[in-house]
Amino acid sequence: MSIPDFVIQTAYELEESEGYQRKKKAVYDLLENPHSRIRPYFDVFMMLMVISSVFVLLFSVKHHLGAWADWFENTVLVFFILEYLGRLWVYDDVHKIVLEEYEKSELINERFRLSKVFRAVMRSKWRYISSPMAIIDLLAIVPSYRALRILRLFLLFRLFKVFRYAQSMQQFGSILREKRVELITLLGFLTFVLLVASSAIYMFESPQAGGHVEGFFESIYWALVTISTVGYGDITPHTIEGRLVTMVLIVSGLGVISFFTSIIVSAFQEKMGEVRDRRVAMLLEKERGYTVVCGFGRVGQVVAEYLARDKLPFVVIECDEEAVQLARREGYLVVQGKAERIGLLRTLGVGRSAGKVLCLTGDDVINVFVTLSARQLDENVEIISRANHHQTLKKLMLAGANHALEPFKIVGLIAGEYVGQPVAFEAIHDIVMGENDITLESIKVPAGSWMDGKTIGELLLEDMRLILFGVITSPDRRSDHVRSHFDLESLRFQFNPGADFVLLGDDMLLVFGHKYSVLHIRQKLKAKRA
Repeated sequence: MSIPDFVIQTAYELEESEGYQRKKKAVYDLLENPHSRIRPYFDVFMMLMVISSVFVLLFSVKHHLGAWADWFENTVLVFFILEYLGRLWVYDDVHKIVLEEYEKSELINERFRLSKVFRAVMRSKWRYISSPMAIIDLLAIVPSYRALRILRLFLLFRLFKVFRYAQSMQQFGSILREKRVELITLLGFLTFVLLVASSAIYMFESPQAGGHVEGFFESIYWALVTISTVGYGDITPHTIEGRLVTMVLIVSGLGVISFFTSIIVSAFQEKMGEVRDRRVAMLLEKERGYTVVCGFGRVGQVVAEYLARDKLPFVVIECDEEAVQLARREGYLVVQGKAERIGLLRTLGVGRSAGKVLCLTGDDVINVFVTLSARQLDENVEIISRANHHQTLKKLMLAGANHALEPFKIVGLIAGEYVGQPVAFEAIHDIVMGENDITLESIKVPAGSWMDGKTIGELLLEDMRLILFGVITSPDRRSDHVRSHFDLESLRFQFNPGADFVLLGDDMLLVFGHKYSVLHIRQKLKAKRA
């Protein structure tokens, strides 16, 4: 087998190898993936390595540390080299470049050349090697050559590696990049002022003119110290002309500092929303099965209130500034933006860790788009959508919603029931709303738990001060111990089943009772599972 054929065969094997792809993804999650759960721990570990290695260097200036310092330096060096090679590896896929070049050559009936592949691979790798952070990583490795003591100065470049691991440092760097036009303009003005001032002070304050500026470097040093308004006083002008230059330079320095401050402050104000959103995303990374509430209007506020009361994790997406501020005052996690944006939903964990998406805006078009976006990201996420018009129900279900609710129709039905049976309605209303600590709650039967396979009578709900209202089961469940049932969209509600009704995994009990009784049975379920 020729070398080109061997390279092509190896590339195809790597493309089809699940083990190789799994290992590369694990390294990518560790080093680069911002949504990885393990990356924050790695970043903290590497920051400790960087800071401790620099501290050892500084401490060794006046102290002899012995052989353990060399061992520690070599250990740090190994981690840095492995990190550098790992980032270089996951930056791109070499085997895909090989296959792409091979398929191109086959398409145009041209001979496959390894030299062309080599150049393409090197161009791709060079883009990473020449990036600022990769250069800093490389300079952090160079100081290990102790024979060249001057290279130990580059150990200070290890501190710049903290920019890679600290989110706040990365955000500050992105601010500087976005304001580079204004900063370059300011730098050009600053350079011009420094050159003019240093040249003037060199002429007016030379020893021949009665001053103390010996060289041009001293004049540049004086100009930089003066324009920064520090003014050490080690070099002071003695001539009238020199003092006039000093006054002009001080005023210019105040302007430069004010301009620079305004640039940074405005950039931080523009970035503040993004910083908050990243903080919310980082907090959500620790949760699983949380709810994404899209819309914080009248319906969204009520839903958020009940989720907060039940201590269920959730995040709110709202585009209106006043509603966002209201949600923040309530202490809710909130992100300002358009919920129909698929990128925002992905950032907030839809498709990874979000369990439910509630589309509660007052616009049916937005609710349909949110439903479509969420279903595209995750085919298993539960989507409950609000329909403001009856004709939108079918569209929402076709878009991928699991449930579509008409709040205005529900309010009308409740009002009708209240008019017909006010006393019964008030009693049920108080229970559903949780008044007097009596509540209607759902309890899921975990598969394999102590409830799985038990009859209703064996649960002894009366001893726990609970009253069974019904059981929600799969639609194909039938039993002779059920007085009546109601078919839901994809489930079946077994109303008040008898004592011999057998529970199965994933069934849902609906019970009336005190909140402490419900809490007790849930804790009992968790304890038995543990």
